[in-house]
Amino acid sequence: MDWKSTIKGFEAYLKLERSLSDNSIGAYVHDIHLLEQYFDSMQKKISPMAVSFSDLQAFIVYINQLGLSDYSQARILSGLRAFYKYLLLEELIDRNPAELLEGPKLRRKLPEVLSVEEINMMMATIDHSTNDGIRNRAILETLYGCGLRVSELVSMKLSNLYFDIGFVKIIGKGDKERLVPIGSEAIKHIGFYVDSVRNHKTVKPASENILFLNRLGSRLSRVYVFMMIKDLAIRCGIKKNISPHTFRHSFATHLVEGGADLRAVQEMLGHVSITTTEIYTHLDRDYLRQTILLHHPLYKKA
Repeated sequence: MDWKSTIKGFEAYLKLERSLSDNSIGAYVHDIHLLEQYFDSMQKKISPMAVSFSDLQAFIVYINQLGLSDYSQARILSGLRAFYKYLLLEELIDRNPAELLEGPKLRRKLPEVLSVEEINMMMATIDHSTNDGIRNRAILETLYGCGLRVSELVSMKLSNLYFDIGFVKIIGKGDKERLVPIGSEAIKHIGFYVDSVRNHKTVKPASENILFLNRLGSRLSRVYVFMMIKDLAIRCGIKKNISPHTFRHSFATHLVEGGADLRAVQEMLGHVSITTTEIYTHLDRDYLRQTILLHHPLYKKA
């Protein structure tokens, strides 16, 4: 099999068996095309199945010399591993040349987190006298109250709101569904938005079931939510690097600081692995100090 047909099969595997999103599939396929292009540039005619460990090592050196960031190199390495795992599963190779590959050591970067006071300040800065303001307040309440990704927020459906039992159904990465609790404040502001704004809009085809709409009656873009939140942060004088994910991170951090079980947080965030959720367990020094004073036997008062 040549590169074209092998990559096509890999793409089908990622979509049908791994149920990855189009963006993830595109990134993986792009990584394998980079490997193919590398061999072309080296004028080395070799099939995907004939690639050796030393070939892949030379490729890793090559992308490092291109000046790619450590994160980009690590992502490409992840693509290579997935590709050769696929070839092994399909019995097109009998040994995985990518199995022992080592990439750059990445430092775990902790995203910014907002305090409850900063979140309240951003909520209060919204102009609630406008239709956009009513909608944007509902958006922030939902992001912070449910810990959603921005892609999950803009695709929320009216039919997936189960306010009578206090849950919403979310379609996450890889089209995986999960039920997430939703609080009374988010329910209240979504109700204000639906009753006073959304129900009076002319909705464009294909957006009839979408909760949050733009002025034209279509689904909101991710970019709009990013820009709206950035603007609010600037108006509040918040100097942190704020994005919709900041609300997701704040949601999880505040839950953990409040004593929530990490497995429960994992379920609400829709993380496949608990190790992904562990990034949300960073706690400020004052909280750690208070914890040890309250709970360590040597610090407890008699």
